[in-house]
Amino acid sequence: MASALASKMGLHSLRRKQAKTFNVKIVTMDAEMEFNCEVKWKGKDLFDLMCRTLGLRETWFFGLQYDVKDTVAWLKMDKKVLDHDIPKEEPIILYFLAKFYPENAEEELVQDVTQHLFFLQVKNKILEEEIYCPPEASVLLASYAVQAKYGDYDHNVHKPGFLAQEELLPKRVIHLYQMTAEMWEERITACYAEHRGRTRDGAETEYLKIAQDLEMYGINYFFIRNKKGTDLLLGVDALGLHIYDPENKLTPKISFPWNEIRNISYSDKEFAIKPLDKKTDVFKFNSSKLRVNKLILQLCIGNHDLFMRRRRVDSLEVQQMKSQAREEKARKQVERQRLVREKHLREEAERARDELERRLMQLQDEAQMANDALMRSEETADLLAEKAQIAEEEATLLAQKAAEAEQEMQRIKVTAIRSEEERRLMEQKVLEAELLALKMAEESERRAKEAELLKQDLQEARESERRAKSKLLEITSKSAYTPTNLSANAMPPDVPNFRFSTENLSFDFKDTDMKRLSMEIEKEKVEYMEKSKHLQEQLNELKTEIESLKLRERETPLDVLHNENTEKGTSKQSNFKKLTLQSTKSRVAFFEEL
Repeated sequence: MASALASKMGLHSLRRKQAKTFNVKIVTMDAEMEFNCEVKWKGKDLFDLMCRTLGLRETWFFGLQYDVKDTVAWLKMDKKVLDHDIPKEEPIILYFLAKFYPENAEEELVQDVTQHLFFLQVKNKILEEEIYCPPEASVLLASYAVQAKYGDYDHNVHKPGFLAQEELLPKRVIHLYQMTAEMWEERITACYAEHRGRTRDGAETEYLKIAQDLEMYGINYFFIRNKKGTDLLLGVDALGLHIYDPENKLTPKISFPWNEIRNISYSDKEFAIKPLDKKTDVFKFNSSKLRVNKLILQLCIGNHDLFMRRRRVDSLEVQQMKSQAREEKARKQVERQRLVREKHLREEAERARDELERRLMQLQDEAQMANDALMRSEETADLLAEKAQIAEEEATLLAQKAAEAEQEMQRIKVTAIRSEEERRLMEQKVLEAELLALKMAEESERRAKEAELLKQDLQEARESERRAKSKLLEITSKSAYTPTNLSANAMPPDVPNFRFSTENLSFDFKDTDMKRLSMEIEKEKVEYMEKSKHLQEQLNELKTEIESLKLRERETPLDVLHNENTEKGTSKQSNFKKLTLQSTKSRVAFFEEL
């Protein structure tokens, strides 16, 4: 009984303890994290925990987003997490996303982790077609995404088909052209190969520099109505408020920079904007829901604060972060240069090794050929010696036969032949014997000469054999010398005998280094216009290459609008400047009359 009571008390205590915490799953663009949170935690507690986990210091760009009914909302920092209108099923799912976008990503984003999170989010929005991106820019952006993931292009590693499983282009772009996956990969790879030497951070920076010039980059759109009840779109971004035709999200009709706006407020579904110009009336519009008004106000306040912050002196925290970033950039630059030098030395050593190996193989082939020639010479010499011996034996035999014939002739001459016939017969035989002896003598002389020639050939063969042996000895000595030099001087760092010492390599980050880095940054700014021109030329070249394969009947309304803007020479920046040239009062009046 006592044990059962203790068990019930333990279970009750466990439930009471569990009720003090709740589980949250936070989803980033490339990871998911779960946290056990206290019931009393506010949005700031959870947000700070997430930022500490990521090592993120540029917190002002980000927020925790959650889905609510048919829209989204952001966690309020000063409100308890569980007091928000979020589903209470555990784990509670929140999304860690960029809430506000920078005007200039390269200048404003200091930390690598901040830039990486922006890169992933913008890339996802382009692929999901939440940000319109023209086809030629899509290919170029895809090439930078590949550089950020795979590093420098290597034709031995990055063979055709290595991008087959990658999602790099919006489906709209793929559908618009009569091109196979292999053709798209070929175009992307051609651009990718030109980015050699860029680090992951550098490739992501270039990606964001191109993406921030897209018309829909960093803009949150909301359906609104003016006083006349005209359906319009409100766009909120880092530069200000923009009014669009619902059918055209690319080109705003009116724009109001944040420095022209004094106050923003709403009452129920009505939103009021008070311009800085006191002579200009407050202009109002209505949204579809109160919840949307709250979201609009949050985005307006946050973007306005960041707009004003950019135009003031950086806080001590930001100055410190930028100083650390500059030092880190300088350190990485030095390290990168060191790695490039080492890589260059390694490549040179490998080339030298390959050349020496090739030379060694060539010498080995020559040695083998010389050895084969020597063997053939030895065989020829043996054959000639054998022939000479046979010729000598034949000459000896012929000489012996000639002597025997001479003896027979003398014997016949001495023999008396009494009868005339026998005498004639004997004379005939003597004549025949003399002819035979003469013939034998000539044959013997010919054989002797042939033996003499064979002896001369034998002498020449032995001389050739001697020369071949001498050449083989010379080649063998060269082959023995070459690998010694290779192992001592030309082998790469991973070969045991190759020693590349970096023990004494050190770099001090002095003022001169930082001044030099500052000068390089200034130089980069001066070169920006040239790079922009090069970028535009690159985009035009890509557009020209694929234009003939476009299926115009598949163009979307945004494609048509973008083409019209391109023909007029209208860009995001030029249009914004043109719209803000008019007085605030005239723009407000124009808004009221839409």
